[in-house]
Amino acid sequence: MTDRTTHFGFRTVDEGEKAGMVHGVFTSVASRYDIMNDLMSAGVHRLWKDAMMDWLAPRPGQRILDVAGGTGDVAFRFLRRAANSKAVVLDMTESMLVAGRKRADAESMADRLDWVVGDAMALPLPSNSFDVYTISFGIRNVTRIEDALAEAYRVLRPGGRLMVLEFSQLPNPALQKAYDVYSFNVIPAMGQMVTGDRDSYQYLVESIRKFPDQETFAGMIRKAGFGLVKYRNLSMGIAALHSGWKV
Repeated sequence: MTDRTTHFGFRTVDEGEKAGMVHGVFTSVASRYDIMNDLMSAGVHRLWKDAMMDWLAPRPGQRILDVAGGTGDVAFRFLRRAANSKAVVLDMTESMLVAGRKRADAESMADRLDWVVGDAMALPLPSNSFDVYTISFGIRNVTRIEDALAEAYRVLRPGGRLMVLEFSQLPNPALQKAYDVYSFNVIPAMGQMVTGDRDSYQYLVESIRKFPDQETFAGMIRKAGFGLVKYRNLSMGIAALHSGWKV
């Protein structure tokens, strides 16, 4: 029996190797991660995360699990919008969580925040325990996306909501080609300049191109058991928001 393989950017690797390789990428860039997000997207990632919160409409007292939550961007937004809410930020890369804990927002919200090192494919958390599950720019890095979606379904309470923010595909081929030229030529060079790490940003660009398009990914969410599955394109499809409910 041969080992199962997956992709790491444009490379084919054994499934057992990918998590460690992704961990290496984010350990390398953790300290400059937020700065690079601003530079790569000209700050637009902040608008996308705000759009995510607008659609999510956080309610008082809800409990959110933010997977691949890194430095806490999404969790902070949620807590600011919903009184008496609580958040668990989970990430496989401890140095990302350490960077998040150092942010001023984290200090002011410390009593409402928990930081957990864990794997999206095997969450160290009980079933039926969260009202909301979010993952932003993280699911494309998971070795088996189907397993991560199954775990999201497991930990959500009945009536709970999944929301995924991820880079996606532009429906216009000419625009997609122009975006690819920017991505493959500018972003790795920017990563080298800001973080001293070109290879990690080369991987991140490649991983975006390998991720399923909007309709395909929506189908994967439905297959995991979620109902009322919808998506919205952001910035013409450079990113997309996907929503589903545990009904």
